[in-house]
Amino acid sequence: MRPSIPRLSPEWAPYVFLTPFLLLFAVFGIFPLLFSFYLAFQSWEPTAGLSAMKFVGLDNFTFTLGDEWFWKSLGNTLWLALAAGVPQHLVAIPLATFIHSVFKRGRNAVVGVYFLPYITSTVAIAMMFSTLFSTEHGMINQGIHYLSQWTLFNWFLPDQPIDWLGQAETLKPAIATVVFWRYVGFNLVLYLAALQTIPKDLYEAATMDGSGRWQQFWFITLPSLRPMIYFGVTLSVIGGMQLFEEPFILTSGKGGTDQAGMTTAVYMYRTAFDFNDFGTASALSWLLFIFVLALTWLTNRAFRERQVKA
Repeated sequence: MRPSIPRLSPEWAPYVFLTPFLLLFAVFGIFPLLFSFYLAFQSWEPTAGLSAMKFVGLDNFTFTLGDEWFWKSLGNTLWLALAAGVPQHLVAIPLATFIHSVFKRGRNAVVGVYFLPYITSTVAIAMMFSTLFSTEHGMINQGIHYLSQWTLFNWFLPDQPIDWLGQAETLKPAIATVVFWRYVGFNLVLYLAALQTIPKDLYEAATMDGSGRWQQFWFITLPSLRPMIYFGVTLSVIGGMQLFEEPFILTSGKGGTDQAGMTTAVYMYRTAFDFNDFGTASALSWLLFIFVLALTWLTNRAFRERQVKA
C-alpha cells in the first residue's frame, strides 16, 4: 500500500503560507527597527564589536538636539521638501487635467514620457544633471549665456557661468530642480487616475448651466481631486523629509559648500559611516521619524473635512 500523505489542516493553512513572509519581515523589518531603537541609547563603534556597546541613556538625543549641523540639515530638508514638493502638485494637477481633456488617443504614450524619470535610476539621473549643471560645459549655463545676449534677458541673466553645484546659494535650487523633474510624472499619474473617476455628468450639467472651463476646474475638478491631493501631498512630505539620493550624489556625499545640500538623511549617513557614530545616527533617525510623523499629522489636519455645524 502507498503511504498516506499527511494533509494540512485548513485551520493551519493560512499560517503556513504566511510563515515565509513573516520570517522575512521579522528579520529584515522588525529586527532592524528594534535594533535601531536599542542602538539610539548606546555608544558604539561597529569596528570594536558588539561587546563595545555602552549604555548612555538620552545622551545621543541630547547631543543631536544641541548639534548645529542637525538643525542646519533639518532646515535644508524642509527647504528642499517645499521647493521641490509644492511645484510638483501645482504643475501635475493642471497638466493632468489638460492631458485628460485633450489626449484621447496616445494618452498612455504621453503619460509614459512624463513617468519615465520616476522609474529611471537615481544615480543615472543625478549624473546626468551633474553634467547639465557643469560650470564650463553644462547645457544649462550655455543656454543662460545664449539668452543673456538678448536685450530682453540681459538685464537679469548673468554673463558669467554659474557654479550651480559649487555655491551654497545655487546648490539647493539645483537639487530641488532634480527632485521636481523626477517626481512630477509620478504625481501626474496619480491625478490622471483620479480624473478618470469623476463622472462626466457633472461636467455636462455644469456646461448646461453656463459654467466655463475655469469654473468647472475650480468647483468640480479640484474638490473631486481632494482625496488624491491629500494622498499625493502626504507622499511628498514623507519622501521630502527622507530625501537622500539626489543631494548625496550631487554633493559627492559631503553636503556641498557650507553644507547647503546636506539633508537630515545625508547627515545621518555621514554620522554613521563617516564619523563612525552609530548610536547618534540611530537617535537622529528616530528624531527624523518624529518630525515626519508631526508633519504627516499636520497634513492630515489641513486636509481633514471640516464639519459643517447645523
